[in-house]
Amino acid sequence: MKSLEHIIFKAASAQKTILLVEGEDERIQQAAYLLVNRGWAKEVILITQDTLLNLGDQRIIVRVISQSQVSDQDVSDYLLINAKKAFTWEYAEQQLKHPLWFGAYLLKNGVADVAVSGAVHTTADVIRAGLRVLGTDKRVSTISSSFLMVLPDGRLLTYADCGVVPYPTAKQLADIAITSARTHAKLTGQIPKVAMLSFSTKGSAKHEKIDEILQAVELVKQQDPELIIDGELQFDAAFVPSVAQRKAPHSPIAGQANVFIFPDLASGNIAYKITERIGGATAIGPLLQGFSYAWLDLSRGCKAEDVALVAMMGVLMNIHDKTESV
Repeated sequence: MKSLEHIIFKAASAQKTILLVEGEDERIQQAAYLLVNRGWAKEVILITQDTLLNLGDQRIIVRVISQSQVSDQDVSDYLLINAKKAFTWEYAEQQLKHPLWFGAYLLKNGVADVAVSGAVHTTADVIRAGLRVLGTDKRVSTISSSFLMVLPDGRLLTYADCGVVPYPTAKQLADIAITSARTHAKLTGQIPKVAMLSFSTKGSAKHEKIDEILQAVELVKQQDPELIIDGELQFDAAFVPSVAQRKAPHSPIAGQANVFIFPDLASGNIAYKITERIGGATAIGPLLQGFSYAWLDLSRGCKAEDVALVAMMGVLMNIHDKTESV
């Protein structure tokens, strides 16, 4: 079984360029130092307002791009990206002076391989900039988020959606399941086994929300017939083989799920925090999914170490994405 250390080693070996959008935040500057000092990145770029940002010894290992350096060519390129929206020159120039929009623009133009923001700005703001500038992966229409949960014994699980879609429809649940399975496979190298969670296992209760989960499972099977998925399942039937044998004896999951899809945002968010705080797991994320580029979010309570880890997850999430999403 691959460990978190193995995941980081694989991401670091790729030697990608990391763009940290909120470069004036002290935690982001510390994360830049960590990424380069540990050899996790080929280059780290900070976006700031001030080209003379004082980074001390870090000045020699990071590159600073100031929003004041937005050129006429940048504005022209940005207008082309948004040609269907008929932006004025003034409006495009104003947007590029915002760090999120500028960061998304730089990512799309190949200045970096992965961009990370959200230490200062809200998830809604990060997603809005990503949708406007980068667009979604052609395979799904739902932006969601997952957490890589590292259990105390080293086991790796994926929880979704824990940060974006409050009340997902059947179609959205299907998108979240497919995207989260791909994320889990890329990060861990494991074959994803997806459990669509509920308060019922295989018809033990009847409710319209259960019907929605069943619809989602069917949609997933149509879109990705080879994906191992089952639902509706209670958590114990998805996670404990002996319980699965009693409650869902014919389930292809057999109590060995490693990807857990929650029926709504409340349950997903609560579950990952309980797993982290009571279960002693390490929660890495939120990892935004569904964009056509590696555009990552952070919790505003993040530490420098969290920023560095999310950046490494973004490197692996972006493997093959540009060819797969065409």
